Amino acid sequence: MLLLAGCSGRQSALDPAGEEAEAIYGLFIVLVIGGGVVWLAVTALFIHSARQRQAPWTAEHANRLIAWGGVAFPSVVLLLLLGYAVWLMPAIRPWTPAEARTGAIEVTGEQFWWRIRYPALNGQYAFETANEIRLPLGRPATFLLKATDVIHSFWIPSLGGKMDMIPGRTNILTLTPTRTGIFRAPCAEFCGASHAYMAFSVVVMEESDFDTWSRRQVEGHPATPEKGRLLIQRHGCLGCHALRGSEPRGGTAPDLTLIGARQSIGAGALANTPDNIARFIRSPSSIKPGAKMPDFDMVPESDIAEIARYLGGLK
Repeated sequence: MLLLAGCSGRQSALDPAGEEAEAIYGLFIVLVIGGGVVWLAVTALFIHSARQRQAPWTAEHANRLIAWGGVAFPSVVLLLLLGYAVWLMPAIRPWTPAEARTGAIEVTGEQFWWRIRYPALNGQYAFETANEIRLPLGRPATFLLKATDVIHSFWIPSLGGKMDMIPGRTNILTLTPTRTGIFRAPCAEFCGASHAYMAFSVVVMEESDFDTWSRRQVEGHPATPEKGRLLIQRHGCLGCHALRGSEPRGGTAPDLTLIGARQSIGAGALANTPDNIARFIRSPSSIKPGAKMPDFDMVPESDIAEIARYLGGLK
């Protein structure tokens, strides 16, 4: 029971919250049962032969036992399992029609974070965010998966199977969430020093809530003379990051628009709190080894605190 406690949660393939994950879970259960049947049959046969044998078996008797128990029975069971797996493949990895790809969410793996671009939908403008994907309940979501540097792997265990993100190539994956909630998605391919600190959150919402969130993302945060925003501009943060409503707008680092509403910072490395934002600004390399963002420990502590407070309030 203690071991089974690890089979649930927001990063478990054994707690499905999507159509594709449910198909994978069903396949897992059937394969476990089928493998268990073969194992029990072979074990029972071994015990029976050890206890009941009174005299050496004839060659004909032994050959018959090997043919039926060691060849025919396992082959039939394994062929049935293979047939079931092949039949289930369209549900595990559904085909994506060409028209659905025009409205796909583009996800790009970078060292060590996730760039996420949403297409223009319902007359709204396209927008970009980072390290968090939000999806409407019950609506198939198509992803265009890319990488800029090394191979990464896109995997939302509670929603479906994994797929590699390969530089120079676009892979396509479609998932359909069936339950609202917040799920964790780790990078499933070793990609460098901070591979273990490269994850993103998936928030499945009711469709009306998703539409409200997407409109809020398009609108961004209005340019205001708040001290935190002015400090972000003064210290050159926007040379790499983007903050809709402010100029300049960098494109080499995660978009900071409405960052305060995200579940985590640093691609899942820390909980999203002003203290952790300040900690990350001060020394990102101590949290994520190999991160390309330089340390800003030369910035006055009061400025870092003000920037962190401002970013944490962008919701």
